[in-house]
Amino acid sequence: MKKSNIDKLNEECGVFGISNHEDASALVALGLHALQHRGQEGCGIVSFDGKNYHSEKRQGLVGDHFTDPETLNKLPGHFAIGHNRYSTTGETSLRNIQPFFADLHMGGLSLAHNGNLTNALYLRDNLVKDGAIFRTTSDTETIVQLIAKSKREKFIDKLIEALFQIQGGYSLILMTNKKLVGVRDPFGIRPLVIGKLKKSYIFASETCALDIVGAEFIRELDNGEIVIIEDGKLSSIKPFPKQKSRPCVFEYIYFARPDSLIRGKCAYEYRKNLGRELAKETDIQADLIVPVPDSGVPAALGYAEQSKKKFELGLIRNHYVGRTFIEPAQNIRSLGVKLKLSSTRTIVKNKSIILIDDSLVRGTTCHKIIKMLYEAGAAEVHVRIACPQIKFPDFYGVDMPTKEELLAHEKNIHQMTECIKATSLKFLSLDGLYLALVGEKRNVVYPQFSDHYFTGDYPIKPSDKLKGFKVKQLSLLSGKSNS
Repeated sequence: MKKSNIDKLNEECGVFGISNHEDASALVALGLHALQHRGQEGCGIVSFDGKNYHSEKRQGLVGDHFTDPETLNKLPGHFAIGHNRYSTTGETSLRNIQPFFADLHMGGLSLAHNGNLTNALYLRDNLVKDGAIFRTTSDTETIVQLIAKSKREKFIDKLIEALFQIQGGYSLILMTNKKLVGVRDPFGIRPLVIGKLKKSYIFASETCALDIVGAEFIRELDNGEIVIIEDGKLSSIKPFPKQKSRPCVFEYIYFARPDSLIRGKCAYEYRKNLGRELAKETDIQADLIVPVPDSGVPAALGYAEQSKKKFELGLIRNHYVGRTFIEPAQNIRSLGVKLKLSSTRTIVKNKSIILIDDSLVRGTTCHKIIKMLYEAGAAEVHVRIACPQIKFPDFYGVDMPTKEELLAHEKNIHQMTECIKATSLKFLSLDGLYLALVGEKRNVVYPQFSDHYFTGDYPIKPSDKLKGFKVKQLSLLSGKSNS
């Protein structure tokens, strides 16, 4: 997929790891299945049986590969970690699928990473000059190389030394022959939670992955925390200078599965709150509230409840359109959004519609949806977006267009409305976003989220040569786009 075609913010990756369970690999496969929404390009599992490490990696979906007992039988052991990939750095190829494994002087090490390092090129250049040999074009391998290079004796000290050299948003799961370790970056940008299944501890990107295996949710890792599981016991260290937590706001708006818990609430609840605040700020006379499925549904429900207007599924999503179907023929691809969505004509005909979506990125898909609704007979289409205007790119693991491709970067509301051919267009305000998520307006000095998409206020200044564009990083080495 080329970057210029991106019209949604795409999730980073999903990670899952479990200790001390006889069905470790099968449970990891289930966990990855629950996290499939976070990455669909590739999946992998590494297990440890007490003596040897075993690795299986595949391109495509978890259910297409790791439901086969024959594959799982190749992954014996009571410890395993897994990864769903949506690439933000490095080419799409089998060699870049995680978890990565390396034989180090201290023993075997396997690593699964969600996020993006903003200084990966700088670190990689220095490591190569120092004699390191890289097998992939992923920024994740930089972490493995830094650990391998460390002269410290203990693994945790090696890890800490490596962590102090990297910058960016990340959550990590690492597996050695003795330990399962979870790490969250100093600002807590990328998510990681702890669960427990009887005597087995689990790390996962979201709580929905705990639910599918019947595990109890213990807590989220704190920002800057390293949690170590060894001999059935859990310990924690916080080696970084104390920072105020700034988790990615799009976990609340879009990335997390609706049933996943974030700070004590389901993501679904936050999204309904966003719709309620949107209605308070931007309500207009209209016949129907129509969501863009599936991501716009919770916000639309909240909008409808607040505005006391009728909610209808004016758009129906086709859940069975896959890339294998739409890629081969240009004449099929040209059908565009109609492959994924269709309108319920008798519902929208002659109606004034408030169309609700969670975000507006490039505007191309929104324009096609509006055109579809007009072709179905809609009288008016008022677009309401349940987040502020996205004006700035991300550098911490979210795949999105460059600054210049973002619709709101240089266009005002009137110009954007003209571009998507809507009757009207309104966005949720930044204060409305914070009221919906935390119950108070944004503190300019101490914002509670990584909200740089809207504000340009980056918690970590990217150190690779960006020149105001999206980080391309290691894709430069492969001569291909990031995904």
